[in-house]
Amino acid sequence: MANSGFPLMPKYRKILAGMGENIKLARLRRKLSAEQVALRAGISRPTLVSIEKGVDTVSMGSYFMVLHVLRLDEDFLLLAKDDVLGRRLQDLQLLTKQRAPKK
Repeated sequence: MANSGFPLMPKYRKILAGMGENIKLARLRRKLSAEQVALRAGISRPTLVSIEKGVDTVSMGSYFMVLHVLRLDEDFLLLAKDDVLGRRLQDLQLLTKQRAPKK
């Protein structure tokens, strides 16, 4: 895999590692082998292993296909669903006062 050139901060590496661990646990709960999931997702087994380790160079499409195979693709829709900061910024913009037109 190609290196993205942008190193992730440790906090974000930890988040990806946790996500990979959750995917691995979901696979094991379903009693599916890594080979089976990789084949059904259309990726290689080493790519699946990288996903389960939370490697940051794996494409989002590969993550999505694995979640689809595990029937967790609805979880993908929860990403950035509740954009609290964006809504606050939008609300602040709506409350700005406008100047009266010049005569």
